[in-house]
Amino acid sequence: MQLRAYSQERDLAHIERIWREIGWMNPNNKPMVATTMGAGRTWVAEVDGAAEAQASTAPGTLNYLGNEIPLAAVTAVATSHVGRKKGLATRVLAEALQEVRSGGAMLAGLGMFDQGFYNRLGFGTGSYEHSVAFDPATLTIKTRARTPQRLGADDVPQMHAARLARLRTHGANTLLPVAATLAEVQDHPENSGLGYCDNPDGSLSHFIWFGASNLEHGPYRIRLIAYQTYDQFLELLALLRDISDQVNAVELREPAGIQLQDLIQQPLKHIRVQGKGYEAFNHAAAFWQTRILDLPGCLAHTHLNAETLRFNLRLSDPFAVLAADSTRWHGEGGDYTITLGRECGAERGFSAGLEQLDASVNAFSRLWLGVRPASGLAVTDDLSASDALLQALDRTLRLPVPLVDWTY
Repeated sequence: MQLRAYSQERDLAHIERIWREIGWMNPNNKPMVATTMGAGRTWVAEVDGAAEAQASTAPGTLNYLGNEIPLAAVTAVATSHVGRKKGLATRVLAEALQEVRSGGAMLAGLGMFDQGFYNRLGFGTGSYEHSVAFDPATLTIKTRARTPQRLGADDVPQMHAARLARLRTHGANTLLPVAATLAEVQDHPENSGLGYCDNPDGSLSHFIWFGASNLEHGPYRIRLIAYQTYDQFLELLALLRDISDQVNAVELREPAGIQLQDLIQQPLKHIRVQGKGYEAFNHAAAFWQTRILDLPGCLAHTHLNAETLRFNLRLSDPFAVLAADSTRWHGEGGDYTITLGRECGAERGFSAGLEQLDASVNAFSRLWLGVRPASGLAVTDDLSASDALLQALDRTLRLPVPLVDWTY
């Protein structure tokens, strides 16, 4: 087995075969594979002359209380049927993390097929994301939608620019290459969009991109949405209400700061009424994970509205096992003195007289991001400290719920 960088000429056909085997590719979305490989960097595990596993990343940022932190978004990890149960996916992703960390990424994020696999590389589970399905005719908003512009695949550069300029809240991920948006459009080529060009230069300011297996009656799934103000968000909802004479259901991921139930007439009654594939629902799932790649770097970007709290941190990182034979980065494990407050930091080594927190990088990443408080993570994750320190951490890290807002 050989780990190496992806070559389109040498590897694309093999990766298309992998994606076809695992059900990610069909004849309609085939261009999406090459676009995803080209949106950042890809590494492959070669067995007997053929790529049998791959891991792809794209450069991006994560919004932490208004500060943008360099992020490596893991956009695809795939293993062929031939390569299963050989550790290929773990090793090729470990190689990818080594490379992006050396390239300046301070965080890594990914969407998981299920909980557990990526924990061995130091990833911790993110917060719940709510998906809400509703009859657009039940929207109670007063906003009236203007006549929108129709959007198609040729408008990807404008849509990507609008996504980069969108309203971002704590935890929001942004992927920088335009190919990241192009790949999402290519994945569902039958989809279309509506939007408005309200920017001073006449460019796209807010839009939705949606599709459905039944275009006549839905349910319509909002795959992409971008807006700069909540008034623009309400106008996009008004567009959905305008098609409610024909469309019976719309599915939308709930945005940060908004409780969609507030905008729906009799929401619980409609959830209780099921049938014919147009069910109203409100589902929650934590499908994304993240991990700190550079602890001092992440804390240097952290500024809390809280009194200063200092403690010793003994951080364990399962990545060290995977990198045991490497001369490169071995993970972020070790002993640190942590400062949290308006100015934060992480220094190697313990300081005398401070209380100690023991945590895996998985759990500490969740704590730092605000997925769950220290007292809760002490119950469910690999994190422990005195009750006094846990309570102090709960008071200091009072953060908004982090929502990625850009799935990949």
